[in-house]
Amino acid sequence: MNVIAMPPSVRERLGDEASEGFAALINDIDIGARKDAIAIAEERFERRLVEETGKLRVELRHETGKINERITEETGKLRVEIGKVNERITEETGKLRVEIGKVNERITEETGKLRVEIGKVNERITEETGKLRIEIEKVRSEVEKSGKENIKWMFLFWIGQIAVMLAMFKFIVVK
Repeated sequence: MNVIAMPPSVRERLGDEASEGFAALINDIDIGARKDAIAIAEERFERRLVEETGKLRVELRHETGKINERITEETGKLRVEIGKVNERITEETGKLRVEIGKVNERITEETGKLRVEIGKVNERITEETGKLRIEIEKVRSEVEKSGKENIKWMFLFWIGQIAVMLAMFKFIVVK
């Protein structure tokens, strides 16, 4: 609370008691005026706050509407792009299936060719195996003949050796 200093001339005219009463009255008027000013300021602030809040809500609704429209627009664009991508995926998948079919056909064709080649190789192996068996049999018979021939010549060699030894023994003993 503010203290009001009474000028001495007023204090002399009114007296001490009246001066204090007058000061109290002025203080009460000042306090009332301040309360009224605060109440008016609060009322103005509340009214302004309500106005600005209303404006803000309107602006917020407007901006939210714009954002929702943009989201809808962008979502539509994205759906179109997704549709294009799906079409391309379908197209590429079809192309890949065709290519896979061609590759499978080529694999089947090449497998058939390889089977024919394997059959030819198997036939050749069988032929060569037969030829080798015949050759082996010829070699065996030659080895067998050669073995018999070797035994015959060895036998003759031994007989020759025995004859030479007997002749030497006879020559040594006779002398």
